[in-house]
Amino acid sequence: LYRRQAEILDISSFGKGYQCSITGGYTRHTFILDRFMPELLKAADLFCERDERILFADLSFAVDQGEILHIQGANGAGKTTLLRRLVGLSWVVEGNVTWHAPVADGDALDGNRFWYLAHRPAVTLLQTPLENLAFAMALHNQVLAPEALWQALSTVGLRGYEDVPAHSLSAGQQRRVSLARLYLDLPEVRLWLLDEPFTALDASAVNQLEQRIVSFAEQGGTVIMTSHHGLHHAAGRPLHIGAPL
Repeated sequence: LYRRQAEILDISSFGKGYQCSITGGYTRHTFILDRFMPELLKAADLFCERDERILFADLSFAVDQGEILHIQGANGAGKTTLLRRLVGLSWVVEGNVTWHAPVADGDALDGNRFWYLAHRPAVTLLQTPLENLAFAMALHNQVLAPEALWQALSTVGLRGYEDVPAHSLSAGQQRRVSLARLYLDLPEVRLWLLDEPFTALDASAVNQLEQRIVSFAEQGGTVIMTSHHGLHHAAGRPLHIGAPL
């Protein structure tokens, strides 16, 4: 810009790909903004070796708020191991992992600010879907109206199964019990870490979950997920680990 006073647009409300302009007395500059969102996670120099075989080395990446990171790789590449390291459940991965507000308590994750759905559904088989969901809320120090829990279970296709012991449900239905927490209105939860969330789901449920992931990210939530399933609706950023696919 020249020395004359310029009119500068507020960029904080613009999303990725929006065209913005800076206008001065002598010239007009037009440019494309990248998504203006703060960094949520920074991982640096990650290294993992298993059975004298290096899974990944010198792995560094960052994740911004509102982003979908899709971790990809062959079976045995270390996707689940990496995700567990990010959550803080495993330390076999060397390197630095730093979380930032609003999901951090210091440098570590705040347990009330994220959902972690492991490869196996976190379902107590002797409990009903309704009891499982209520227990998940208790772990997050949350008490929701019963109507909210019933609605979440209905959304994932478990209407009529709310009081059926989970051991009587199919693998896909048990997965839906675990996924139901993603359909609850918890504003303080700003991060989802999902390990193969599409496993055992039919095509309709996969499509529904993809759209839910997109909606969460559009509202400023962040998703870090592993999956062999190609994303059709979710414009996630791929992170390949292990040998090239």
